[in-house]
Amino acid sequence: MEPMELAVSHTAALLMWVAGLVVVGVLLTAFFWGRRAQARETRTVSPEEQPKRPYDGPVREEREYREPDEMPHDGRRLLPHELHNGYGGSSTHPSDSQDPDDHRKGNSGSFGSGGLG
Repeated sequence: MEPMELAVSHTAALLMWVAGLVVVGVLLTAFFWGRRAQARETRTVSPEEQPKRPYDGPVREEREYREPDEMPHDGRRLLPHELHNGYGGSSTHPSDSQDPDDHRKGNSGSFGSGGLG
């Protein structure tokens, strides 16, 4: 082996060691940076702090039919701020009949009977 080849191999080995140390340093820095970020996050909720089911049991869905609000009969349009319950929400007074058959209109489709028309 010539002396020049030996010098090149020592330099290459030294560069490999330096590169390896740089990679290890970057990985350790990323690890500790991630741990610091994780420590700043909000903690997870313990099982004792989880929401509990109500004493009466699970909450059930409640269905109720409501009467539609009357439109003005003077020919003017209602403006958005004049609508009840914020922009066309449901009426505040329940219907006299809570039977679902009384509230079905019998029409299909949103524009009349659904025909070609």
